[in-house]
Amino acid sequence: MSNTTEDKVPPPMPRYVPKPVPAAGALRLMGPPALGLTIVVPVYRGAATVALLVEALAALQPEGGMEVILVNDGSPDNSGEVCREVAANPPLTAAGTPLPVVYIEHARNYGEHNAVMTGLRHARGRYVITMDDDLQNPPEEVTKLYDHARNGNWDVVYTRYASKKHAPWRNLGSQFANKVADWLLDKPRGLYLSSFRCMSALVVRSVTRYRGPYPYIDGLIMEVTQRIDSIEVRHLPRAEGRSNYTVKRLIRLWLNLATSFSLAPLRVAIIAGIAMATLGMAGAAFTIFEALFSKENPTGWASTMTVILLLSGIQSMILGVMGEYIGRTFLSANGKPQGTVRLIERSRSARATPVQTSRTNEAA
Repeated sequence: MSNTTEDKVPPPMPRYVPKPVPAAGALRLMGPPALGLTIVVPVYRGAATVALLVEALAALQPEGGMEVILVNDGSPDNSGEVCREVAANPPLTAAGTPLPVVYIEHARNYGEHNAVMTGLRHARGRYVITMDDDLQNPPEEVTKLYDHARNGNWDVVYTRYASKKHAPWRNLGSQFANKVADWLLDKPRGLYLSSFRCMSALVVRSVTRYRGPYPYIDGLIMEVTQRIDSIEVRHLPRAEGRSNYTVKRLIRLWLNLATSFSLAPLRVAIIAGIAMATLGMAGAAFTIFEALFSKENPTGWASTMTVILLLSGIQSMILGVMGEYIGRTFLSANGKPQGTVRLIERSRSARATPVQTSRTNEAA
């Protein structure tokens, strides 16, 4: 008896493709960012100027809208009270709506770059501009910087100044830091690294993956992209008070630059050690020759002491460089925090803005 029905072949099972697991702290983009621009302002001793800055920013009309994030980095004055008042009663934008303002408070002072990193983690704009709270960067230059990055499809746009209105020693320190950065970082030669910069959301997502306690934002940027440009903007005298950067803070910044993103100091120490060892062997050969073939007793107590002191200084320098690397590695391995957030307060307009991103780890 013949089988009149054909055997039915079951359809193939759909192939399972595992989804990649995002790294801790990484952003997962759920859609287009909710805003065109986020402005991150680290606040330290800025009680006299931060409210004026936010009011001036509210008058701008950037494409896609804007929010302002104020990060109080353990300021010892009443900056926190001023920022909270701004977040509770934000100024009106040119459209007549309250400006979205987010206030974030660090539990203590961690440093400007640490505060900026905290602000970047809460940014929702397609582009993010970082700027100081001292009104030396004119707020009206924000739109110029944003439009240049957006229209040119740049990942990062830095600002440069025809004339800087800092103190002379501060200008010298900035020039020195940029010369060192030319040597240590893989950055376009001559690019001025300014804290008044614009970054795309792509760069922000990559930069904020860094969890170490010693962030140097410009070094992180150079590891992410080379699509970088710069524009010239005005720089005004400080409106109130004096610069929060001291010689100690600048030295700490230089150490972060030198030891967090380059092995060049260790290589310099190796070269110095080889050079000193070569000179030492030459000196030893000369001393042995003088002792064997000279009729007079070998002389040169002063030169001997000079060589000993020189070699001791070089050895101490090499040990210091190695100790700095080891110490930073130790602190990073032991979980020294990059920043601890005490509280976050959002204005009503900031809470009303839809959030388009989610985070796998909210720790700062």
